[in-house]
Amino acid sequence: MKSPYLITKEEILKIYKPVNPQAHKGTQGHAVIIAGSYGKVGAAVLASKSCLKSGCGLVTTFIPKCGYQILQISIPEVMTVTDENTNFITNIHLPLTPQAIGIGPGIGKELGTQKALFEFLRINKVPLVLDADALNIISENLSWLELIPEDTILTPHPKELERLIGKWNSESEKFQKTIVFSEKYKVIVVMKGAPTFIINRTSVYENTTGNAALATAGSGDTLTGILTSLLAQGYESKYASKLGVYLHGLTADLALTKTGYESFTASTIIKYLGKAFLELGNVPI
Repeated sequence: MKSPYLITKEEILKIYKPVNPQAHKGTQGHAVIIAGSYGKVGAAVLASKSCLKSGCGLVTTFIPKCGYQILQISIPEVMTVTDENTNFITNIHLPLTPQAIGIGPGIGKELGTQKALFEFLRINKVPLVLDADALNIISENLSWLELIPEDTILTPHPKELERLIGKWNSESEKFQKTIVFSEKYKVIVVMKGAPTFIINRTSVYENTTGNAALATAGSGDTLTGILTSLLAQGYESKYASKLGVYLHGLTADLALTKTGYESFTASTIIKYLGKAFLELGNVPI
């Protein structure tokens, strides 16, 4: 396999668009996060908060009823819409058409949730990030990938990737199978790991930020929020994926001297997003 392209600061600065001084919340994009089930509402909180903290003007979160108070209290800036079901998602009904949607963190695999995901994919035309349980459900129903918009971003960790593409016997086989998968379904695969790679058809990109601190619960949920935010702000999927993984990793590089590896959590990613954006040098002194 040919060497991957490196996602460096130099490359990111070609992609990154500083915020327009005349911007208002209506010009910064409206994102929807569909996440959470009983016991996993935290995934919805992390994805929604990171979405807001990545520059999105408006965020609406769709959750089962059991998450309503949690969301309203923990993130007052986020608007909340609830499913009719208490403990898990059964019918995704959105009162708006957003610029981007992230779906999957903590939604579980209840039969009602699987049906809701299928119906959502069948009618959705909005740019999409698929993560976590959305990927686990789809891995058992690969034909559903024919329904999604071209250049949808998938964010599997190694086990989720295995469920999607099958087992591999070597690193090179893993990449070859993921390339075939990306080409077949016209999707962008963010292959989470150390380091994180992005597979976009036959192009392979290797992220240069991040460290072992990111190996913590909820880390992927925050990445989903970041990617959804960037899509909602108008970044094309191929650029949103690169900028998103770069910023996500950069938070861990910036925080490491303060937290060490052990004390770094997904909430630390959100806390350090501002510093990560400042590293891109967009704010006048």
